[in-house]
Amino acid sequence: MPEKENGVLNFIRQTNINNYNYPLPDERIAKFPLNKRDQSKLLIYRNGEIKESAFNRLPDFLPGKSLIVYNNTRVIQARLLFTKDTGARIEVFCLEPEDPRDYALNFQSSGQCRWTCLVGNLKRWKEATLKRTLVIGNTHVVLTAERKQTCGQTHSILFRWEILPGTTPSPPLYTFADILDAAGVLPIPPYLHRETEPSDLQAYQTVYSSIKGSVAAPTAGLHFTPEVLESLDRKGFIREEVTLHVGAGTFKPVQTDTIGEHEMHTEYISVRRSTISRLIDHAGHITAVGTTSVRTLESLYYIGAALAAAPDAPPEVKQWTPYENKYPRISAKEALQNILHYMDKKNSDKLTASTQIIIVPGYKFQIVNHMITNFHQPKSTLLLLVSAFVKGDWKKIYDYALEHDFRFLSYGDSSLLIE
Repeated sequence: MPEKENGVLNFIRQTNINNYNYPLPDERIAKFPLNKRDQSKLLIYRNGEIKESAFNRLPDFLPGKSLIVYNNTRVIQARLLFTKDTGARIEVFCLEPEDPRDYALNFQSSGQCRWTCLVGNLKRWKEATLKRTLVIGNTHVVLTAERKQTCGQTHSILFRWEILPGTTPSPPLYTFADILDAAGVLPIPPYLHRETEPSDLQAYQTVYSSIKGSVAAPTAGLHFTPEVLESLDRKGFIREEVTLHVGAGTFKPVQTDTIGEHEMHTEYISVRRSTISRLIDHAGHITAVGTTSVRTLESLYYIGAALAAAPDAPPEVKQWTPYENKYPRISAKEALQNILHYMDKKNSDKLTASTQIIIVPGYKFQIVNHMITNFHQPKSTLLLLVSAFVKGDWKKIYDYALEHDFRFLSYGDSSLLIE
């Protein structure tokens, strides 16, 4: 890597997270969503100017010809609770399948599967397995969890489940998706400081969620209603979907002074061939709904750039790839076209890839032109991403939101940021 490029990367790695702090009183954190989700406030930032409206007027403010890209992931009921004979309660939080490349296959598992998990009250787990009985319909099912390996703070857990004999004439084959639906608890953000309530089962899902796998919602999408989507369609906006299953790492605070010491979590993305073709057709007019869609789309550029250098390069993006300048400088259209050629060779209609991308001030956006996003936690990688997009003007936006009674974080209000 040339000396100058090393210097750029080193400068970015020295970004001090304390420069991205702001006072967020607890009362400004929305503990519950509004009854009508599209009545949330909408901050519009364009060319350094700020105004506000309601989210249901979003179609009035989107630039013409925008292709709207959203994340269709669905939050799973990932928290499994086991109570021992002593009364001690142990929580097993399912983060992702041990092989996260195919979530659907793992959810369809029948009888057993292995997941990477967090374990709460671990010191109380002394026996080989945990066990609980659950009822699905009129059937009693015994679920066991066996701890296999430990890697840092996570654990490989083998889940097994079987029908109790005699509970049903012809036992059905329940999948792990059935088990989670019957026994799991929907995880809500820890900063809400409350337990999950029945209303969260619907409120903490986007209206277009369809692909199970996330342990956190892509919250920018929580403001959409069928009425807003219909309004977008009537105005001629085209909508496309991508999939990025949001991991618990999205809540991981930056605990180091400089961003270079922070390790981003790896997430898996899935994008259809038809979506990539649409991105090519609408280059320069892309609106991403949420930071997860932004990370997905920007990762596509670096996957395509890597393919320009090596046609069989694995579809992955490492944390610092965008700042290393080790790939040819090509246009977004060229990068996306490279992905289509790669998919043709693989005879695949869907690209599955891993990304660890971190977007911080100094990043040059390659595909995303406009962004819809909520108001994020102080000193978070999500706030860094917003700052990168508005070229450092984040404080002006957040000061306005604080002074004008905007609600913050997952169930809070929204913003439209126009490059």
